[in-house]
Amino acid sequence: MRIKAVLFDLDNTLIDFLKMKKMSCEAAITAMINAGLPLEKEKAMRILWDLYDEHGIEYGKIFQQFLLKTVGHLDWKILSGGIVAYRRVKNGFLEPYPHVIPTLLKLRELGFRLAVVSDAPRMRAWLRMTAMKIADFFDIVVTSDDAEGKKKPDPHPYKVALKKLNLKPQEVVFVGDNPNRDILGAKKLGIKTVLAKYGEWTKAKDKSMKPDYEINDVQELLDVLDSIS
Repeated sequence: MRIKAVLFDLDNTLIDFLKMKKMSCEAAITAMINAGLPLEKEKAMRILWDLYDEHGIEYGKIFQQFLLKTVGHLDWKILSGGIVAYRRVKNGFLEPYPHVIPTLLKLRELGFRLAVVSDAPRMRAWLRMTAMKIADFFDIVVTSDDAEGKKKPDPHPYKVALKKLNLKPQEVVFVGDNPNRDILGAKKLGIKTVLAKYGEWTKAKDKSMKPDYEINDVQELLDVLDSIS
């Protein structure tokens, strides 16, 4: 069956969210240490990223969980220092990956319909896409709000996208960076999957679960689609 649409994860697939996240988290940890956090920076960063791996990269109360795990209670001086530093840094480091915009243009030229399936809340997703000037490329955008709060690897966000596009699983390809969430969720519905290794920040927990394709640059997606057609 011919591929008619490409579904993308947003953060760490189209947008270099990881770069922003790392820089913002480093600033937050430094600020928390300056406010009294009794940990070395390297150890604190390891704990924080383990928590992101557990709760998801969009988890909004990560610093609260971090303090409960490391000091056993919420220290409001430390918490506020971390949040202020994080917010101050994050807006300056958000950008699309190399070749994203030319690839989206080419996909449109080739006649593919394009969609985003993201775990981000609706407003955050749209603000990021608009700031990166990629919002106009997509026919539909499915966020956690559009999927009744369900997130990948739950198949429901993908089902919402398929329904909005009026397509079958065999007619779409999904591109994402997270094996445990993006790839696993799509595979549950029989959707062909492409792992964006350039944005991968966590490894698959289930080693038997493999994507159908892997790319090291988003423009390689064009060759993948050409091989499927």
